[in-house]
Amino acid sequence: MQETDAIIAARREMEICNACRYCEGFCAVFPAVELRREFSAGDLSYLANLCHGCKGCYYACQYSPPHEWGINVPAALAEVRAESYAEYAWPKQMAGVFERNGTVVSLVAALGIALVLLLCSLGSNFWVAQGDAAESFYNIIPLWAMQIVGIATFGYSLFALGMGARNFWRDAGPQDKIGPTAVAIALWDVLTLKNLGGAGNGCNDNSEAFSMRRRYLHHAMFYGFLLCFAATTTGFIYHSFLGWPAPYPFISAPVLLGTVGGILMVIGTIGLLAMKFVDDPIPNVRRLLGGDVALLMLLAMIAITGLVLLAARATGAMGLAMAIHLGFILAFFLVLPYSKMVHGVYRSAALLRRAIERNMKPLGGE
Repeated sequence: MQETDAIIAARREMEICNACRYCEGFCAVFPAVELRREFSAGDLSYLANLCHGCKGCYYACQYSPPHEWGINVPAALAEVRAESYAEYAWPKQMAGVFERNGTVVSLVAALGIALVLLLCSLGSNFWVAQGDAAESFYNIIPLWAMQIVGIATFGYSLFALGMGARNFWRDAGPQDKIGPTAVAIALWDVLTLKNLGGAGNGCNDNSEAFSMRRRYLHHAMFYGFLLCFAATTTGFIYHSFLGWPAPYPFISAPVLLGTVGGILMVIGTIGLLAMKFVDDPIPNVRRLLGGDVALLMLLAMIAITGLVLLAARATGAMGLAMAIHLGFILAFFLVLPYSKMVHGVYRSAALLRRAIERNMKPLGGE
């Protein structure tokens, strides 16, 4: 990480927190802070991505606004976190996308839908009669077109995310051996979203009152996304290895997984979107709101259009429903490495780093 105003501000706050230590039991960040006597830019990037923004420290801190010191750890680390996304982006030329994230996500979504509509014109049966749609989705868009576009865009995104994770890991500080115990601890922290529970009672979303709603909504979105991915994978196995082309009956693994996953994604994304507009603005960074909202809306539209496609798949509207749904998915693939979705990768890496260093002595100590 480069030395920026956000890094300097976060370093000041971490030094004060390290001297005070009143909030040391609030989350995974403060025990990691205590291991350090000095804070490099890489250390601060690591701590920022370890932070889950529960805001418990903000409401507990005796030096938070309106105190003259103005300690606001959630906002300070959010600024560093946003800068880290751009800093570690691959290729480097794409870093500027993070500055215009909301606009870019919206534009790419529109272009994605337009491209899929164009691909639909390659098929022989876009506007199908009711009942004919049961034959195959590939009458709408040729299978080869789906595979080429999907593999190219998703493959690129995964590679770009991997390169970004590598850049983050190299910058996170001294590297110790990754053992199975650390991996298991980190995986558990990722899958349970433990740190979205703050010190155990939940987050402080807009007051000193504790709440688990943010954690539960993240669970719904996270596991809904995984179920939808499992549905797609199962459908691929059905088609490629069992010779069963889509669409599938409702009582089948791909459809059931996708339906439950889509409903959970709608609940999670809409709930988190609503929270964006009622949470206390002071411990948040309002300029980052546009990118957050755009991504949540994109994920919500993927889930909603998927459920609409399920309902319309035996009607003449299936072609249009399928084109719009795949357009949103294509847009998601394209913006994946340059949207807030990267926080899942960096936060997982930060949790692994935290699991490794739990038994370390303070860095720079005796």
